[in-house]
Amino acid sequence: MSRSTLTRMRGVPRALTLTVVAGALLAVLPWLLSDFMLSLALSCLMFAALAVSWSMFCGPTHYLSLATSAFFGLGAYVTAWGLESMPYGLTVLAGGLVGAAFAALIGVAVLHLRGAYFAVITFGLTELVLHSITYVEKTMFETAGRIISDAPENAVIYWTVLGITVLAVATAILVRASRLGFALAGIGGDEERAQTLGVNARRAKVLAFSLSAFFPGALGAAMAVRWTYIEPMSVFNPFIGFQTVLIAMVGGAQTLLGPIVSSVFFSLLTEFLRLRFPYAFLLVLGILLVVLVLYLPGGLASLFVRRARPHA
Repeated sequence: MSRSTLTRMRGVPRALTLTVVAGALLAVLPWLLSDFMLSLALSCLMFAALAVSWSMFCGPTHYLSLATSAFFGLGAYVTAWGLESMPYGLTVLAGGLVGAAFAALIGVAVLHLRGAYFAVITFGLTELVLHSITYVEKTMFETAGRIISDAPENAVIYWTVLGITVLAVATAILVRASRLGFALAGIGGDEERAQTLGVNARRAKVLAFSLSAFFPGALGAAMAVRWTYIEPMSVFNPFIGFQTVLIAMVGGAQTLLGPIVSSVFFSLLTEFLRLRFPYAFLLVLGILLVVLVLYLPGGLASLFVRRARPHA
């Protein structure tokens, strides 16, 4: 076993402890912040969990998935359809399981593709799910959307999203130090070589892709109650998926802390640009993504790695 592997495994208990402590400290915010500031904190937590879960699979394998919006929207519709008959916590769990099951289904079909082909297919699947839900709503239920009338309190929603975020970070920590994490890193480096060394690439990719999809599904189910009216175009919004990719890539998709820090920065930046320049913030975010892909593919975290190893 290599020295880097031992170091990573030894750091797991400390990282998990820090995650739990951070979660406990953040849990008091509903008693300290105004409704507006709590809403900003909720957005930061949501995108932190989305970016960390996206990086869990896409970071080590170098796959570019644009299916986050599909998992998020499916989770939201689990709540829209099931909140009247199930408690809120159960709909959140069901949303995560539906997202994971859908990811496993499409993963078996398309994870043999790579690069732009995989990105286009996952984006197309998001559009397919959006139009399928729209068709079902209009033909079977004769409605274009759903009204959610029995929503929990804002503090309950915040604590639920915080719990999902803590679980996502803890899962990412454990996956990175597990055999699955090493298999994913091998697949990202050279998939054929990894297979010759005994890695079941197909099984590892499907498992990790499904695991990473659980959290967007659960977040969609948890956040759905924030809207009093849900319709497909709002919850299957491509912006959710694109901002998740942007946050993860800017922070450094192969790191754990990078996407978390980046999610806070971009959530606040997006809110500021939305209020001050409602028609320009997407342009700014798009230009930033292009620049980073061209000149800093490893994200901002790669700058700190280079400074830590100046003579490497």
